[in-house]
Amino acid sequence: AMAGEGSTFRLRCSLLGHGQDVRGLTRGLFPEGGFVSVSRDRTARLWAPDGLNRGFTEMHCMSGHSNFVSCVCIIPPSDLYPRGLIATGGNDHNICIFTVDNPAPLYVLKGHKNTVCSLSSGKFGTLLSGSWDTTAKVWLNDRCMMTLQGHTAAIWAVKILPEQGLMLTGSADKTIKLWKAGRCERTFTGHEDCVRGLAILSEMEFLSCANDASVRRWQISGKCLQVYYGHTNYIYSISVFPRCKDFVTTGEDRSLRIWRQGECAQTIRLPAQSVWCCCVLDNGDIVVGASDGIIRVFTESLERTASAEEIQAFENELAQASIDPKTGDLGDINADDLPGREHLKDPGTRDGQTRLIKDNGKVEAYQWSVSEGRWIKIGDVVGSSGATQQTSGKVLFEGKEYDYVFTIDVNENGPSYKLPYNITDDPWLTAYNFLQKNDLNPMFLDQVAKFIMDNTKGQTLLSTSNQFSDPFTGAGRYVPGSSSGSSTIPGADPFTGAGRYVPGSASNAGTLVGGVDPYTGKGAYQSAAAKVENIYFPKKDAVTFDQANPTQIMGKLKELNSSAAEEHKLTEDDLIILEKLLSATCNTSSETPTAQQLQTLWRAVNWPEDIVFPALDILRLSVRHPTVNENFCSEKEHVQFIILLLKFLNPKGKQANQLLALRALCNCFVSHAGQKLMMEQRDEIMTQAIETKSGNNKNIHIALATLTLNYAVCLHKVNNVEGKAQCLSVISTVMEVVQDLEAVFRLLVALGTLISDDTNAVQLAKSLGVDSQIKKYASVSEPAKVKECCRFVLNLL
Repeated sequence: AMAGEGSTFRLRCSLLGHGQDVRGLTRGLFPEGGFVSVSRDRTARLWAPDGLNRGFTEMHCMSGHSNFVSCVCIIPPSDLYPRGLIATGGNDHNICIFTVDNPAPLYVLKGHKNTVCSLSSGKFGTLLSGSWDTTAKVWLNDRCMMTLQGHTAAIWAVKILPEQGLMLTGSADKTIKLWKAGRCERTFTGHEDCVRGLAILSEMEFLSCANDASVRRWQISGKCLQVYYGHTNYIYSISVFPRCKDFVTTGEDRSLRIWRQGECAQTIRLPAQSVWCCCVLDNGDIVVGASDGIIRVFTESLERTASAEEIQAFENELAQASIDPKTGDLGDINADDLPGREHLKDPGTRDGQTRLIKDNGKVEAYQWSVSEGRWIKIGDVVGSSGATQQTSGKVLFEGKEYDYVFTIDVNENGPSYKLPYNITDDPWLTAYNFLQKNDLNPMFLDQVAKFIMDNTKGQTLLSTSNQFSDPFTGAGRYVPGSSSGSSTIPGADPFTGAGRYVPGSASNAGTLVGGVDPYTGKGAYQSAAAKVENIYFPKKDAVTFDQANPTQIMGKLKELNSSAAEEHKLTEDDLIILEKLLSATCNTSSETPTAQQLQTLWRAVNWPEDIVFPALDILRLSVRHPTVNENFCSEKEHVQFIILLLKFLNPKGKQANQLLALRALCNCFVSHAGQKLMMEQRDEIMTQAIETKSGNNKNIHIALATLTLNYAVCLHKVNNVEGKAQCLSVISTVMEVVQDLEAVFRLLVALGTLISDDTNAVQLAKSLGVDSQIKKYASVSEPAKVKECCRFVLNLL
């Protein structure tokens, strides 16, 4: 049965099973008529049609990812696997390959440096993967054959074309690229925002959908044949009906839309904000997955349509949904002008038409169904002036209660935006989120925050302390705009605690600046807080670990030496030599370290791992000395040196050794030889270092963050896209696990340094979603440096 003329899709069944958002779907080859779903709950599930009724049964649940699963595809049958294989991609950067009857992966493909968010399979067992690391990779069985490089932001969509060797990738850089045998043949431009989905129509044509709410039909030759409009928000996925050119799309406007002959023929609303994915089964039924974790199947076939009770339950769920008028889904709403319930007596003119009515002061939305000849309620409209002040004295917005909901007009002719606010919220974070959500210029941050503070008459429940201290050393620093009017109080440098000159800024804290506030049209007040200057990044020099207690270190070394096995024991002379090295490198003597001292140190750092830590500590301190740095990091020695340090980064090893090895790597950056070596071995070092994040040890996290920061300092000076991508990926990954605010601060400085003066890096960071990861730190009250640095980073993003 094909998408016939004028026939309508109705609910077939709702499937519960996943615990979180369903992010990917694909039709299965086995069992026939089934499909596979993947979810943020870290699982993939295989569903088979239930012979007796209209539903599906979960055949088995597959686990193999350590993070969200984002995408799935089927690898066609081969002699070895006659039922085909299932490939899933995840936020753990891996691709898992499953057989259809085993819950554990057959094998895992590693190689991407960030989330794998799209997969497509071709002939002869090839698999194409797209990732947030801006690359696509071509795999054959369990090997990566080639990496497609050329996009400047995350690759959200990939497809292998029927013709040999042709591949498509769609990216957050707004372009689609056609690749032949691994080389980019053509770039398709036209979309105005992230390309999110691709679908193949024939050997010569394909479709794309994007965050610009449009679908485009393209010829392989590069020509855009048609643009389809209908969605009112991001379109996340697109799927083609078998044997014809009709297709379905899903998106962020709560809807699934069916397109026939280039027109949107039917709109099905769902009771979930994000409808992430869809696929079409062989019989023409449509499967959709959404942010509520429920999979829903829709069908045109009357015998497969759900029972009246199930359809009623679905409609009730929909009727209870809250619709936010700001999405523009329903046009401009003025509650006072809306008709009452009697308006629903008049039939609609086309399928999917929406109509708003006012009933007992509440605004309700209905959608016309042509096939059923009736209006179906699709939700309550909240936040429109029809449903504001509730008896609680709170204002309702998007179904939640707030102390205030402000209406903000950015310019006279443009739309107005709603800004909900509770007095327990941080005004800056609220302002930042508001600008992000409505895609407004981040330059307005200070003004929006000030607008909130002025209009809430200072009712805040946040205690703000003026006792700021230096981010790394704890020394006091000058806070611009604070009560003291002096203009040159020596403030402390955030990394060293040394005094710094702060240009006067308190003096104009409240003066009227000749400018008009874009929100109110009144003269703008310059907010005092807006004047804090960015002392945090881009960082120019490496941060090292210098604290030392030579007496304690030597004491421990001697104690362990006395109980060491004979073949490791150091002589009295050896110990004196090491003591001299320690004083030479801790600046207590002016002697230069000798070759003999370094040979002795090398023997000590090769001790067994349970007693080696004092020797590693001497290495950490010595490597800051130019002579030592040159010796260990130069051409001839460095291989051994790096192998030694990487060995200690094993997450199963002793934490003290992991910590000291990370600190030693950080200290290598002080000299040219060390920097050169660190940069040459970056991939290896970072890949190994990131494994130490799992131990949840705050000192290790700080050292790992510092290593990342030192790489960022070097990468800021050279334009190495791959290096920056790896660094951003590490920051994003480590941000997920760190709790300690000092580690967070150093990661923020690293992030700021990486993206300063580099639009590609900014794009990359955004496409990795780093901005949403760090938002929460914009409202940390202590230490203030975390919040301030975070806001400077967010201004760049």
